[in-house]
Amino acid sequence: MKKNIIIIMIDGGRYDYASNSELFSKIKSKSVSLKQSITYAPHTIAAMHAVFSGSYGIRTGTNSYWSTFKFKKNEFKTLTEYLHENNYYTQADIINRLIIPKQGFDKFLVHDEERDDLTKRHEEILQNMKELSNKNNFFLYLHYSNIHTGIKNEVLNVYQNNSEEFFNDLEGNKNRYQSLFENAEVYLESILNKIYQLNLDRNSLILIMSDHGVSTGEKFGERAYGAFCYDYTLRTFTYFLTNDLPKIEITQQTRTIDFMPTILDYLGISLDKNYRKLDGISLLPIIKGETISEEYAFSETGNPVNEKKPPKEPNVRSIRTSKWKLIFNEHNDTRELYDLESDPGETKNLIEINKEIRENLNVKLNKIINNA
Repeated sequence: MKKNIIIIMIDGGRYDYASNSELFSKIKSKSVSLKQSITYAPHTIAAMHAVFSGSYGIRTGTNSYWSTFKFKKNEFKTLTEYLHENNYYTQADIINRLIIPKQGFDKFLVHDEERDDLTKRHEEILQNMKELSNKNNFFLYLHYSNIHTGIKNEVLNVYQNNSEEFFNDLEGNKNRYQSLFENAEVYLESILNKIYQLNLDRNSLILIMSDHGVSTGEKFGERAYGAFCYDYTLRTFTYFLTNDLPKIEITQQTRTIDFMPTILDYLGISLDKNYRKLDGISLLPIIKGETISEEYAFSETGNPVNEKKPPKEPNVRSIRTSKWKLIFNEHNDTRELYDLESDPGETKNLIEINKEIRENLNVKLNKIINNA
């Protein structure tokens, strides 16, 4: 039998908080971890459609909060469809039906983010998967939504994007997020313990990931996520747990669109040539010690500016390497350039200083946009 696939997605999980966590340090020691894993979009719908399609939303059609129904399902085959065609039982438990593509799922559950005990709920689902695993391989997607819910209730429903009260309380913002993150750790530890108790780890590839980060007030004008393309929301955590891959940290930049081709490559499932070529690549060669060139990471989102809701189409885009990031703010026709090695907080805009770097990245950015 092939390996089961379990994805545990921590909605709104920040990389920097995971990197300072005792639990995540333990997970890192047992896994393939990605140090610079960049999401396509700093909000869940576009981010997770990119993960499940291995492609940027600028090509698949799902590039904003409003474009779930624009996903080009006849042109892009999803991870779930590949697994379903290879006799996997496929199930998801998610926060709402718009988050991920539905194609290929045998069972598509939606939890109540305000009322459901996700630890208990997901442990029960894992128990059901154990019983099923004696007959079939399975693919299970578990969506932990409580960070999202906490931010919605305590920030988005309380403060405006330009709220002086929010941005003047950085310590309070950090404490709020820390509390939500610690709750996520409790959940994750319980779920992993359940997986080990059921011995599901013996024949599973477990992907622990986040879709995007959350602002704690770093940049005025973004009280949560989805307005800008800075690293506190674009940089995510990623851990592949399984018993037949090396325990290593990949330090070069990777993208969340690389997860799907990596999983398929790991399982020995070939890509369907009747569908459009993926933007993502398999990371399996890097994991096994080969040297391959670093790919550029493209991200985009929609800054609401002075509106209450995000725009229908993205108006902020970025192109990133391990060292440099170029941001194009289409809504006001401005650009930002940051040296991520010397300025990880993205505080010193070098757009007028490093013109050669700016132009090279601008060419790469325009190529992705124009070839969509």
